[in-house]
Amino acid sequence: MIYTLDEFIEKFKKIVDMSWISSHRKGPTGIGKTLEDLLEIPENNSNSPDFGDYELKSCRINSNSMLTIFTKTPEPKGAINILREKFGYSSSAYDNTEKVLHSTLSAYDFVNIGNTGNKLKILCSNDKISIIDGNNEEHAYWTKDVLKQAFEKKYKNKLVYVKAQSKITENGEEFKFVEAYELSGFNYQSFISLLEQGNIYVDLRIGQYHGGLKNGQTHDHGTGFRIKEIDQPLLFRINKRIV
Repeated sequence: MIYTLDEFIEKFKKIVDMSWISSHRKGPTGIGKTLEDLLEIPENNSNSPDFGDYELKSCRINSNSMLTIFTKTPEPKGAINILREKFGYSSSAYDNTEKVLHSTLSAYDFVNIGNTGNKLKILCSNDKISIIDGNNEEHAYWTKDVLKQAFEKKYKNKLVYVKAQSKITENGEEFKFVEAYELSGFNYQSFISLLEQGNIYVDLRIGQYHGGLKNGQTHDHGTGFRIKEIDQPLLFRINKRIV
């Protein structure tokens, strides 16, 4: 088990010197599980740091996999209900005619919402991020302060971010760990720039309760801000290579 950044650096340098390592678990989480095992870090499903004051994250180099930065319901109060009723569509997943709204939006261009004839887009301004329709009318938003708080709640610890090469063999996935970075401090301007470039997406996952007292009512499954995992370090002010 490691407890300090210096201990991590010392141990990770030895991992870098190793040859290709078979994944300790199948699927997307294999890289994280393998790294934790090599560092002798117990698997941690709580919000506490993985070691010392640090959260440990890892990614496959050149991966197009997406990760959720954080989830945050937009404002004002009742916005998700308005979005679902105004832009939603019926889904075969439910046995009623109530609407759902599942769509991935970006600031790059408008996105057509099913076969409804409607389209939505993300618009960035100095103090907030808005969801607008084809007539440039705002229907929901997040303020700068709310987004900053959501990010810092999710990433309240410092991060160590590890990159690895990946390949698939007849025995499964293998990794070659190559470098590590120390990350901290939410960079809001970088966040906005990535949004404006279309490199951060907003997933609307607005459905309805199925059964029970709330049957048919609006259910926000988590409106998520998502980014390619390889781009995650760009969201931090301090991004220092340590190995």
